[in-house]
This record gives sequence, C-alpha cells and structure tokens, in this order.
Amino acid sequence: MLNRYEFSVLKIGMSLCLALAATFTFAEDIPESELPPVDLSTLTVIGYHEIVSQKNAIIPDYAVTTKQFELHLDWLQKNGYHFITVDQLLKANEGKYQLPLKPVLLTVDDGYQSFYKDAYPIIKARKIPVVLSVVGSWLEPKAGTMVQFGDEQLARDRLLSWKELKTMQDSGLVEIGSHSYNLHRGVTGNPQGNSEPAAITRIFDSKNNRYESDADYVKRISQDLKKNNSVLTAHGLRSPRVMVWPYGRYNMETVRIAKKLGMPVAISLDDGPDHIKKSLGQLNRILVEGDMSTDSLAQEIQNRQMNLGDNNRPQKIMHVDLDYIYDPDPVQQERNLGLLLDRIREMNVNTVYLQTFSDPDANGSADMVYFPNRYIPMRADLFNRVAWQVATRTQVTRIYAWMPLLAWELPKSNPVAKDLVETQPSGKGEHLNMGYIRLSPYSADARQVIKGIYQDLAKSTPFNGILFHDDVTLSDYEDASPAAMQFYTEHGLPNDLEKIRNDDALLQKWTALKTDTLDNFALELAADIRQYQPFLLTARNLYAQVALSAYAENWYAQSLEQSLKKYDFTAIMAMPYMEQVSDSNQFYQQLIQRVKQYPQGMKKTVFELQAVNWRNNQKIPTGEMVDTIHTLYQQGVTHVAYYPDDPIQGHPGTAEMRKVFDTKSYRLIP
Repeated sequence: MLNRYEFSVLKIGMSLCLALAATFTFAEDIPESELPPVDLSTLTVIGYHEIVSQKNAIIPDYAVTTKQFELHLDWLQKNGYHFITVDQLLKANEGKYQLPLKPVLLTVDDGYQSFYKDAYPIIKARKIPVVLSVVGSWLEPKAGTMVQFGDEQLARDRLLSWKELKTMQDSGLVEIGSHSYNLHRGVTGNPQGNSEPAAITRIFDSKNNRYESDADYVKRISQDLKKNNSVLTAHGLRSPRVMVWPYGRYNMETVRIAKKLGMPVAISLDDGPDHIKKSLGQLNRILVEGDMSTDSLAQEIQNRQMNLGDNNRPQKIMHVDLDYIYDPDPVQQERNLGLLLDRIREMNVNTVYLQTFSDPDANGSADMVYFPNRYIPMRADLFNRVAWQVATRTQVTRIYAWMPLLAWELPKSNPVAKDLVETQPSGKGEHLNMGYIRLSPYSADARQVIKGIYQDLAKSTPFNGILFHDDVTLSDYEDASPAAMQFYTEHGLPNDLEKIRNDDALLQKWTALKTDTLDNFALELAADIRQYQPFLLTARNLYAQVALSAYAENWYAQSLEQSLKKYDFTAIMAMPYMEQVSDSNQFYQQLIQRVKQYPQGMKKTVFELQAVNWRNNQKIPTGEMVDTIHTLYQQGVTHVAYYPDDPIQGHPGTAEMRKVFDTKSYRLIP
C-alpha cells in the first residue's frame, strides 16, 4: 500500500506541478500585450497542511513555518486580497452577497495538533477565517494511543483534541470541514496490487477476482462521509458544510453524495480559476509546499486570475502502445513496464498518450482492451497498472487515454457487432475505404455500447485526458448504412450518395453534417467521462491532408478549424513517410503555416511525428527525429509528440530526445 509520502507525489503529478511552476513560470517574462486580462473576481483557495514553529513536522514536504505563513498573509493583505468565510461564500453563490474583489478562502488539512499551538494564535490575532478539515478515524482513538496514518503509526497526541476543535469552532474563525472518515488512505485498485485513492477507486477483490460494483462503491462512500459527520456532531461540532477530498481526488458521484449530506462546498487540488457562479462542489485549490516562497504563491494566484492553467504549458509527448508492454508472463510484463518507466524518466517527457485497446489480428480495429468492461474482451487488466505507475513514479503530469471512437470489433455474439459503417462500392480502388471495421455513429445501439465502454474505462483508472484515435473519420463514400441514410434524408439530403458527391453544395452540407456527427459524439463521450474525471482534457488525431487541403475535409469528414474550436488539442499526424511526400521540410512548413492561420492554432496543436516508417517497418533514425523536433521548435511549434515509443528495443534514443525536448521551456504560455 502506498504511504502518505508516496501519495504526495500523486498530489503534484496529477494536479499542478508546483515545483516546476515555481522554477519556470514567470508572467513578467511574457510581454504584457500578450497576457490575458486579470479577473479580480476570481476566488482563490489556498491549501496548507502543517504550520509549525519548530522543525518537528509530520510531513516536512508540506509543512511551512509560522514565519512563512505570516509572510504569505502579509503579502495577501498588502495586495488587496480579502479573506472570506464559508457563510459569505454560500451567500454569494446564492446571489445574496457580493464578495469583495480578490476573495481568498484559506484551508488547512488533516487537523494536526500544531495548528492549535502555532497557527491558531496567528489566525485569532489577525481575525482571519480558515476552513480546517479533519479525518474522523484519526480523531476517534483516545489520547495516548496510536493512529493508523497511511502505512505508518502516528501518536494520537500529534492530532487536535476534541476540546481544541470545539474551542476554535466557537471562536467563529475556524470552520470544521470533512476530510472523510476513512478515505485518507489507499485501497487495492488492480490485480497487480496498486494502492490508489479510496475516494475514487473501485476496490479490486483479489479473492474473487472482481471489482467493486457501482452500487457498493456509492454505498461505501456514502457511509464513510455520513459516519464522519456523525462523529463530529457527536463531539459537539457542527455538521460540516465543506468537503475537502483526500489527495484532491474526487468524481461527480462523490460530489453528489457530499452535497446530499449537507456539504455543498467541495474542494480538490485541481488547477484552474474558481468562480462563485459555478458549482461550489468543484473548487480548485493552490497546494502550498514547504518551500513555497511568497513570490511563488503570488505567481500561482496570478496564473489563475489570468486563467493560465497547466494546459498552457508546452507538452512533450511520448505515445505508448501497451502492446509493447503486454506479455502473457507477468514477470516479463513487469520488466517491460520497468523499461518504459525508465525511458519516461530519462527522456523527461511531461505527457503520455497511453493505449487502452489492442488489435491482435492487426486489422485496424480494437477487438480487445486493457481494462475491465461489459462489452469487449479484456486482454489484460493493464491500463490501470501502467497509468498509475507513470503518474506516481515519473515526472509526467498529464496522461491521456488513447481510445478509438468507432473502431470496435465487438464479439459476434453481440448483435450490435453488425451495426457497421458501410462503404458504398465505388469501383475506384480500396483507398476510399478507411480500412477500419467501425461501428456506425448513426446506430443508436452502437452509440450506447460505445458509451458503455468509455464509462467503464473512466471508472477503472484516474487519467487526465482522452485522445480520440484516427478513426474519427468517414470517407466521401461513407457511411452508407441504413441508419446513416435515414439520418441524411432527415436532414434534407438525397438518398443517393453519388448524387451528393456530384453536387458541390450538397457535398459540403454532407461533409459538415458528418463532421459534426463525429465531433459531437466524441465530445458527448468526453462529457460522460467527466462524471469520473471532472477536469478531463480532450485531444484528437487529425490527418495531415485535412490541414493541408481544405478539399480533403470531404475525404475524411474532418476539419482543422472545427477541431481547434471543439477540442482542447488537435494532434496532427505530421508523418511524411506515411503521406509519401518528397520534401519533408516543405511538408512541415506547410502544416505550420496552415495552423498559424487560426487563433490559438499553435497553442492548441500537437505535431505528432512517426518513429517508424510503416511502409517498410524501418525505424526512423533518432537523429532525424531530433533534427525535426528542433526545426519545429524554431518555427514556433509548442507541442510535439512521437509514435510509437519502443521500450523493448530502446527507440528512439532517450539521451538525444531529452536534449532536444529540454530546449523547449516548460513555462506557461499566454
């Protein structure tokens, strides 16, 4: 089981990497004319753990001295920030109170005894309100006993007494919040035994080889939060109105449960600005580390006021096939995973696109997956294991689940397996068939199955983003299935695809209709995933020809312009060997020029390179890849990916790739 120190890695890696922010993020380095406007109504939530006068911290990495704490408070007060109470926050959300400009909500987690001794006198002298969240299972044991604290034991006397909590609550300055009864721990999240946050993890039962059901999960979380409220009220404290999620991890089900139990305010560690007009059940927070200077805190606050989140950092992306990691021998599979983790650390990438599916018969469609689900065979329960190890054992801050949209080869026993995209016969060669077995997006039954697959993925593993595969496409001879044809006629098109293709106006209408169908379905799936991964980012693969030629939109039902508007990121497959171009430099230049024509184009586009020439199965030399990345950076490219990474044969070379990736600053971009 992961201990508290190991979970601290997750706090940083899966939210905002504060250490990197402090080192590389300087708004003053960005010309003022390029900076977005500051929103002074943005609510700032700041989270502390320990505030100590001496070097006796329980968790040194998250402990600040009383001197640091007072310096933070001094800076906030001198710069016009106003500390608010939970009452004021709730009334403002209801439209019954106007918060002052630059409102700040201070929070302190865990309930260490040092808070009463060292921090409370400062708070009382300055009359500053604070939310103090506590863990019921840590407080119930009697004085003089030991408390189970992660994998370790902690003396009960190192935590606040009930009398101290009551005294502080009665002062009117300290609002006692819930930090759960017993969710501040890890539970077994997969067959390999990873310990993952209890609040969001479906527990894996190794004896019965099954995951916790949805009903049992909801029951467990509900009982835990309800029990914590009962424990606090039994000791004379007010039933909490604020839920602070352990390790910052939550989902929309836990938010609903907390609200039902009287806690409309729920706080995480996600990055981004907070506004009182949105749901108070998804408040983001700045996590204060032990070495966080006043300047670093000020920068974090400014970033949020300008809505500069972690998505505004250049992404250096390794695109990983789990097929390279999978092995029927568990020992060899772990060795393969170790090779991958080593490469990620050595290359210093900050983002990973991670495969969720498998195609053993190599027909281009997924007939197996690497996560438990209701619809399609699981090759191995591997996605959770690899994603968790990458998140907690490397510097990566963003993990995208790489998923097909339509290219699912369902078992033949499933009647939906027949609801396929149909390609109209053309007599013009196979190039008009996209090459995938795909479920039709116009089949209601197929869409429902695909939704179920995505929901099962989202329940199984924490991740940050979704990368939609290159199957988000329909050619100009697709889809000719009955459901598709009915959809076209309902939207004013002829029931004759050849007639549509021979009329430019009809062709444009048809292309736009198909493009919207695909994109809207993808974003609908993303919305479903956000029930489990609330701050999910979206990315999609796009064929290079679509970016290079407006007419190519008709061939693929893809649009660069619409993609940039609808998705957080568009990953153009900038692969000259695949496209069989004669001049790769000109190919890249044309792509860049095209992307630069759109607002935010460079900021939202990933240039994805190929590491293998699939036409002859030869690996692209590392030196050539490095030269390409260097050239792309010189021309203003922000985000670069490559596919695939081969951890078994060690391609591309990590030292050379790190050197070129490191030439791109990790600072925020406006």
